Amino acid sequence: MNPLRNSAEVKPGEVVSVSWLNRAAREALEGSIPLLWVGGEISTLTRAASGHLYFTLKDADAQVRCTMWRNRAQMLPFKLEHGMRVEVRALVTLFEARGDYQLNVESVRHAGVGNLYEAFLRLKARLEAEGLFEPAIKRALPRFPRGVAVVTSPQAAAWQDVIAAFARRAPHLPLCLYPTLVQGDGAASRIAAAIRQAGARAAADGNDVLLLVRGGGSLEDLAAFNDEAVARAIRACPLPVVVGVGHETDVSIADFAADLRAATPTTAA
Repeated sequence: MNPLRNSAEVKPGEVVSVSWLNRAAREALEGSIPLLWVGGEISTLTRAASGHLYFTLKDADAQVRCTMWRNRAQMLPFKLEHGMRVEVRALVTLFEARGDYQLNVESVRHAGVGNLYEAFLRLKARLEAEGLFEPAIKRALPRFPRGVAVVTSPQAAAWQDVIAAFARRAPHLPLCLYPTLVQGDGAASRIAAAIRQAGARAAADGNDVLLLVRGGGSLEDLAAFNDEAVARAIRACPLPVVVGVGHETDVSIADFAADLRAATPTTAA
């Protein structure tokens, strides 16, 4: 490896190694930008088995990758969540092995909740006050359904998970897919429409229960399931609805509206 030198010492036309370049860039960043507080919204949060935390800090116009090592993460006074608005005390640096610019986070403090999470809490409170989530209105699942309606994307891993689970546990039961987008612009209205279609065709298609499923993701990814139209379509559906959206820790408005909430698509099936 080339010894690190001041950039002024690099001769015109001299070729330096990638390792030298990345080390020089890291030292330039760390030497010119002091330890500072940076505010933003948490996204794409990952908790590694090692105890380290990896996440993206973003605002309306930009984002930066962040790493919080285990010895710092275990001192956090609260649990970080997707959509949470925070302020992090961090060192601007560069991960030499990949050439990635990032923040090494030393501490985190609350700065209010992010816009998406705030909207989620407002909608949840309003629908809860209306009685849409009351246990008394939850419908029991049929003991021996004739068929199962499934609302999801045919390209989603969740659909394959459902097929596999029924193949193992109840291969005699027919599954009827009502395809829809599960993410992106227009997904919420498409999901609500698919639920309404499944309900309207329940007798003709021979279905007695409906599964609404998709895999895990960030708060942004699951936005379509935090929509009022989807919640109302679930409650208006003539079939009892089981929702399996995301992973164990993901909770959506659709989960609260459902007759039964499952932790994952496989568990729902």
